[in-house]
Amino acid sequence: MTETSPPPRANWGNVRVLWAFVRPHRGALLLGLLLALGTTGATLAAPLVTKTVLDGLAVSAPVSGPLTLLVTLLVLGSLLALGQWLLLGRLAERIVLDARTSMVRRLFRIRVGELSGRSSGELVTRVTSDTVLLREAAASSVVDLVNGTVMLVGALVLMGTLDWVLLATTIGVLAAVGIGVALLLPSMALAQRKAQAAVGRLGGVLEGALRAIRTVKSSRAEGRESDRVLMEARESNRQSVRAVRIRAFAWTVAGFGLQLAILIILALGAWRVSTGALAVSGLVAFLLYAFQVMDPVNTLTQSVTHLQSGIAAAARIREVEGLATEDADETSSTKTAGVTPIGERASAAVLSFHDVTARHAPGGPPALDGVTLDIARTGHTAFVGPSGAGKTTMFSLMLRFLRPEHGEITLDGVPFGQWSIEDVRRRIVYVEQDTPLLPGTLRENLLYTHADADEDAIWAALRAVRLDERVRRLEHGLDTQLSGAAISGGERQRIALARALVTEPEILLLDEATAQLDGLTESAVHEVIRGVARKGAVLTIAHRLSTVVDADKIVVLDKGRCRASGTHEELLRTDELYRDLVAALRISLPA
Repeated sequence: MTETSPPPRANWGNVRVLWAFVRPHRGALLLGLLLALGTTGATLAAPLVTKTVLDGLAVSAPVSGPLTLLVTLLVLGSLLALGQWLLLGRLAERIVLDARTSMVRRLFRIRVGELSGRSSGELVTRVTSDTVLLREAAASSVVDLVNGTVMLVGALVLMGTLDWVLLATTIGVLAAVGIGVALLLPSMALAQRKAQAAVGRLGGVLEGALRAIRTVKSSRAEGRESDRVLMEARESNRQSVRAVRIRAFAWTVAGFGLQLAILIILALGAWRVSTGALAVSGLVAFLLYAFQVMDPVNTLTQSVTHLQSGIAAAARIREVEGLATEDADETSSTKTAGVTPIGERASAAVLSFHDVTARHAPGGPPALDGVTLDIARTGHTAFVGPSGAGKTTMFSLMLRFLRPEHGEITLDGVPFGQWSIEDVRRRIVYVEQDTPLLPGTLRENLLYTHADADEDAIWAALRAVRLDERVRRLEHGLDTQLSGAAISGGERQRIALARALVTEPEILLLDEATAQLDGLTESAVHEVIRGVARKGAVLTIAHRLSTVVDADKIVVLDKGRCRASGTHEELLRTDELYRDLVAALRISLPA
């Protein structure tokens, strides 16, 4: 199978994706088709009525009736065409909205592991530009394809009633045109797919560069990043121009063939009129039908090219549909119906790992290798270790972003498999290392995890991270739009932490929560951690050991294994790696 001819199964799969967006609106599509067929019928009847007028004039018969009928057909055809385009225009936009709704909802349900290797900017283009290509393909092109076919077949049948010799000539030219266009379609489809793929890569590169704009500017790399983005823009342009060139060639072939057919019909028809085999009115009517044939042939050519673009877009949308999502039964709240209420549990450990092994990719090295560990229901547990030791993997398993390959994780002594993902994440509050802020106001960000928290809880959380005075000085206070506010890295980190504190968390995961804080604010955060740890479990990942020296328990991870655990003083005496980490970061040791 060559590159220009994708496997039939893949093509039909893409067509099915395209049809999946059309199927809910098949009633409106059918109505649009009926309106289109009505327009076609009025158009097909006009030449025959015109022949009647000409025949009447030849014998001095009254022509008021046929002329009235012609005007009626014109008005009726125009009204039907107006209704058709209004209906199909609305239908096309609805299909785009449905496609975007389906994509967006699925993207937010896809497993984190499936998204980690993909550019978010590239995925955004699937929702934006790819869905637009469905507009013509999924609505008007389908109707135009059927309508054009009916128009073409109807015109040819009526042409056959007028003169079969001219009909055979017309069919011969149309067959040659059809073969020429069909030979160009695979190359056009391939160019369209490559152009869309380049647009996707462009979005990914641009999104990544803008996210790191400070690094780009400080590294004097504006030109290099511009060139990287524009390289994909030029590739998209090259493939799009190639598709346009092929499309233009196909349309030219069709137009040339039809014009040639008109000339041949005119010459041959004039000869047949001169021999008495055909009346002048018959030749005029035949020529009118020949001119009518030009429109459906052009329509069919354009409809097929639009369908090719839509199928290419459907192929990219289908890739998103194929990404694994968090299973529906795992997100069902009925999953935990038989779980023992919290107050009836006697287990001292809130979270437990039992011989857990996990990998980020099948066949890859283990990120965790046989880890067994209990997390106390209250207190501060810190995870330390060199980069790649498995600290983030531990958090990913707790939040069910990742599944263990072997072993079992329990929450309150109950296996994770008996908990829904929703309930696990309701009990575990997570603060990321990158501390992203969501588009919207400060209030919306603070209420993002706990939407039902009240105003007092918001201000208490802000006071805990020493942000309350800063927020009160803002012109719009809690209703300040973060996209337009000057927020430092440390403030972003404190907002993210406050978001976790607006209600009392039962289990709090902090991924280097003090990385960008000054000494005074860091001290305040340590006090927050101690306060939460008195009533719940606080788990921290620290690359700066100063944040965990007073932890109740420190777990040292190395190469995916739990190497040692204990307090700061115990580990200083017993574990060489921990001593090396402490010494490398120049943390003052107790006397």
